[in-house]
Amino acid sequence: MDQHTRAWPALWSLVIGFFMILVDSTIVSVATPAIMDHLNADINQVVWVTSAYLLAYAVPLLITGRLGDRFGPRNLYLIGLVIFTAASAWCGFSGSIEVLIIARVVQGLGAALMTPQTMAVITRVFPPERRGAAMGLWGSVAGVATLVGPILGGVLVDSLGWEWIFFINVPVGVVGFILAARLVPSLPTHSHHFDWLGVLLSAAGMFCLVFGIQEGDSYNWGTIVGPISVWSLIIAGLVLMVIFVLWQYFNKAEPLLPLKLFKDRNFSLANIAITAMGFAITAMVLPLMLYAQNVRSLTPTESALLMVPMAVISGGLAPVVGKLLPKVNPRYFAVAGFAILSIALFWLGSILTADVPIWQLLLPIALFGFANAGIWAPVSMTATRNLDPSQAGAGSGVYNTTRQVGAVLGSAAIATLMSSRLTANMPALPAGASAPKGDGGTLPEALHAAYATSMGQSLYLPAIVILVGVLAAIFFAKPKQWSRVTPQAALQTGDRTEEEPTETVSTQP
Repeated sequence: MDQHTRAWPALWSLVIGFFMILVDSTIVSVATPAIMDHLNADINQVVWVTSAYLLAYAVPLLITGRLGDRFGPRNLYLIGLVIFTAASAWCGFSGSIEVLIIARVVQGLGAALMTPQTMAVITRVFPPERRGAAMGLWGSVAGVATLVGPILGGVLVDSLGWEWIFFINVPVGVVGFILAARLVPSLPTHSHHFDWLGVLLSAAGMFCLVFGIQEGDSYNWGTIVGPISVWSLIIAGLVLMVIFVLWQYFNKAEPLLPLKLFKDRNFSLANIAITAMGFAITAMVLPLMLYAQNVRSLTPTESALLMVPMAVISGGLAPVVGKLLPKVNPRYFAVAGFAILSIALFWLGSILTADVPIWQLLLPIALFGFANAGIWAPVSMTATRNLDPSQAGAGSGVYNTTRQVGAVLGSAAIATLMSSRLTANMPALPAGASAPKGDGGTLPEALHAAYATSMGQSLYLPAIVILVGVLAAIFFAKPKQWSRVTPQAALQTGDRTEEEPTETVSTQP
């Protein structure tokens, strides 16, 4: 079996774990009402089930990418998979919302160890001219997983209970471990110093930002405790992130965030674009799921099935886009994808009423599928195509970090916006009615119109943020030509090989 043939089984084995990680980023959204009911939690508490996972996932990514370079992506991936799988079982056995949030933090740490290794393996075992097809597969998995999460979650919640959205990871994790241990090659390692001060600054800054944004409405944007206010936390988070960036600039050893990577125009723009995508894809699902269950009285499965057109179209088109990437400028796909996603979100938000026919909701949701197919692989390819193999782990760590930072901020911001829109739009409750807790049976019919309006208005936030992705993609630089390299050399050395002058792969136009 030649080296190129070996690369595909390795990627497929990693894709299993990567798929599971991303499913868990969105699967909780459809189970939110059930978790709130069974664990007696309010909306702000249950949003932390997602935010805690995303935060614990995002913060360590910069260093786990480096750890993959230092100790081998295969080893880090396997360790992360064990932690993720064990934490999934812990989530399922949680008896309180606090325990569930803690278990989700551990699960996020496992995911952080795994994710950078998938892109690092693609960068190091596939030659540049075949990386488009590999990124096409990676992109289709990323796109479909974030959409399949709610569908799978709905089926599991209805048939077995909310706990099974976590228990399902256990057998999948075991199979994924066996396959990765057998099929992923051991790659050469590179020595790295570790910037622990950078880890501390970035973690503290992100926590202050996310907590302040997400919990601001709970404290009426005022005092939390003693002299600590919501705004002081947000300002402290911003200051810490500025100090973190400055430290990365002046750190003469080996910074956690290699700023020299951002000298590449496409890497910088792709990171901006994927941050907007992470924000939007996380923020858009929860309002739709709450609307479907609380206003339309759909079951979790029925609610999740609303996402089927998106998942089918995205899954079918993403591999096609991946195959076209070596021949077509990725900018064209990305600009179209981001623009279509923004249009679809504005469209869906404008028609989200208490009595809109379901088939009308499916039209903008179907557009989500076209948008996703044009975003994940083209943006990923744009970010990674010029990375040196010795920086593959660091570069993929930065890229995945920016995506997850966007997801964390999206989760926090949408929780705050939904809460404020409900406060602004909800009329006084009818006599004898209790305040809605989140499950379909507790929302009086008199409140359906206001609730639907609030969820629709909330969708305008990701629609606006995704325009940042449109602007970034417009300025993607025209791709350079790829020189053909041998897969065997790339796999054995982890370095770029000598060009073969007789054959190049054009990336025109």
